[in-house]
Parts: sequence; C-alpha cells; structure tokens
Amino acid sequence: MLDPTLLRNELDAVLAGLARRGYAFDREAFAQLDGKRRLVIQEAEALKAERNRVSEEVAQLKRAKQDAAHLIEAQKSVGEKLKALEAAEREAEAEFRAFLALVPNVPHPSVPEGRDEHGNVEVKRWGQPRAIEKPLDHVELGTRLGILDLDRAAKISGARFSVLKGAGARLERALISFMLDLQTKAGWGEILPPYLVNADSLYGTGQLPKFEEDLFKVPHGDGALYLIPTAEVPVTNLYRDEILPAAQLPLRHCAFTPCFRSEAGSYGKDTKGIIRQHQFHKVELVAFAAPEQAEAELEHLTACAEAVLEALELPYRRVLLCTGDMGFSSQKTYDLEVWLPSQRTYREISSCSWFGDFQARRAGIRFKGPEPKAKAQLVHTLNGSGLAVGRTWVAILENGQQPDGTVRIPRALVPYFGAEVLA
Repeated sequence: MLDPTLLRNELDAVLAGLARRGYAFDREAFAQLDGKRRLVIQEAEALKAERNRVSEEVAQLKRAKQDAAHLIEAQKSVGEKLKALEAAEREAEAEFRAFLALVPNVPHPSVPEGRDEHGNVEVKRWGQPRAIEKPLDHVELGTRLGILDLDRAAKISGARFSVLKGAGARLERALISFMLDLQTKAGWGEILPPYLVNADSLYGTGQLPKFEEDLFKVPHGDGALYLIPTAEVPVTNLYRDEILPAAQLPLRHCAFTPCFRSEAGSYGKDTKGIIRQHQFHKVELVAFAAPEQAEAELEHLTACAEAVLEALELPYRRVLLCTGDMGFSSQKTYDLEVWLPSQRTYREISSCSWFGDFQARRAGIRFKGPEPKAKAQLVHTLNGSGLAVGRTWVAILENGQQPDGTVRIPRALVPYFGAEVLA
C-alpha cells in the first residue's frame, strides 16, 4: 500500500510513476475519500478536546463545591455525537484503505518503461545451451521414461495437475532437498509454514482484495482460509504487526511449500505438460531489510537463486522487468529464465522482487534501533523463487536428454538423486 502522506505531499510525482506502469490513478476519488476521512477525524478530535475542557471545568466546579449539573447534562449529548463521529471515522477509514488497497506500487526509477514482456531488458546470460538435434519436450521424455502421468492426474483431479512416478518423484524430492541445503548453507533460515492462511495474511502481501479469483478458498468455521499461492504469504506474515530489532536486518528465510493457484485468466497458456499447474512445489526466499540495505539485498537474493541454476548446469538469463510486466506489489523485479531446448527459448523459473515498504505498510511490519529515542520504521520486503521445483524438473529433463533416450543428472544433484543417469 502506498503512503497516504506521500500521495498528499508528492501526488504529481506518484502519479507520474504510476502512469509509467499504465495505471490511471483516480485523483478526484482520492481527494474526496481523503478529505472526508480527515474532516471526520478533525471533527472528532475537536469534540474530544471540548469534552476534555468541559470535564476539567466540571472538576473545578466540584472542587469549589459549586453546581456542575448543567455541564454534566450537556456532556451526555457530546458523548452521543462522539460515538456517531467515531463510527463515521471507522467507515471513512475503511473506504479510504479499500481505495488504496487497489493501487499498485510505484516502479523504482531504474525500472525500464514498457507495456508488456517485450519491454523487458536482458541484463545477464549464463551458460551455453547444448546443441540437441530434434529435442523432445518434457512430456515426451517423461512419458517414455515412465515417470510422468498426466492422464491419470486428469482423471483424479482434472486439467493442470500431474502425477510423478518412480524416478520422477525421486527427482522432485532430490531437487527440493538440494535447493534447501544450498540456501541454508548460504545463510537463509529454513521455515516450514502452514499451507492455509487467513485473509489478513493475503491482504498483507497484496494478493487480496485484487487477486481473489486466483486463489483457492476453503470454508472454515464462520469464515474461510486460503491455500497459499506461494510461501511468500505465510513467511512474510510471520512478522505481521511486529517490530523487528534493527540488528537482525537483513533477516533471511527460505521455505519449501506446495503452491496452489487457480490460474484465472491463463486459459490457453502452457496447457501442455507441467509448466503451469494448479499445484506445484517451490522453494522461496524471503528477506526483510532496512531501506538502505534493500537494493543490495535484491541483488543478493537474485544471486542466491541463480546459484541453483549454475550448480545444476542449466543455461539461463536474468531479465529486468519493465513497468508493464511487473507484479502489483513490486517496485523492481528480476526474472530468471531457464533455457528449454524443446521451445528453443528461455522460460521463467524465478521472479525476484523488491517491494519497498508496500507490503510492510499493509502488514504492519516495522523495525527499530536500540537507541532510546529511535522511532519504528517500515521494513522493506523482498522475495524470490529459489527455485520453482517443477520447472527445474522440466529443465533438467530437457537439457539433460541424451540420444539414447536417457537423461543425464547434473553432478551436484547426483548425491541427492542417487544415480548419474535417469533411464
């Protein structure tokens, strides 16, 4: 959520930033809602001040043994007016926050302007793709090897689900352990969070209210819980409404979880295979940093995600997303794209984002130094995939395929998988 004070004091600059990402900010609606909210607050504060003044006058009269009945009687109506104003204040505040909750983050100045993925800028490329004559895709490879069964997955769950069998399941499990070990050795503290979260958690990271259709919702008691779309949600919200010691920053966590997405609006995209699933596994990196640490932390987090691809010998490129291709809450995002021989192109395998204080303001996550007069400030949050496990599984099959139909396992993964070749 954007800072209301920033919107009031630097509205033109904020609007220019939002316009870069193609968002038309309703200036008139903001002025009306903010004005209504501030007016009610002012009226309530004035009435409280008057009540306090009269209360002091009553106390003085009583100390002087004088009659204060007329003032006490008048205070009754003041109390009723104050209750009405407080109710109006809550309503005005809710309307104001609901408006701000749908406004995206302002892009960082270093983000290139563009309307869609065609405006993204490649900033790094690593590894040389193998020359593979007539490469098979992961569906053909997995089916021939007997490790992937999409038909039976569709029978039990429908489209966009998969069943991994035998060595395919073992490869998935090996990748999860390998990724977690690599990141924990790099200093990321492992978390195993719940897979169901409340609405407050999804509001805190920006999925609600705007993206509810992308979520799986489960009735629970008198309300509902949601299946997590990514570990970003529960791990970020570990510290919701808390103040972190400044000495702990940057604070880094990694978490393996299944992820659940309805993929609303993506029909027709990546329908073949396991590139885009309703349920998939991911190892997520989540960081909390002081504002002056955050830009360097984005580079560090992205490098940690890249380390997985490099250890697995998978060619990839890093792309800086343009304003029109960024996520709602992000102010700067790098995508890591892995080479897929069957498509003869690079495909996203990780998004590493810096959110500024956008999520922290929604979730109430702050930090404070040890100084007696130190004020609590909003942290900056960051996260990225390290990596999407299913897409890594796909990349290993396609990049490791051999002429005899087997798949070579990357050297770093052999101790986890238990063999050098998948056959």
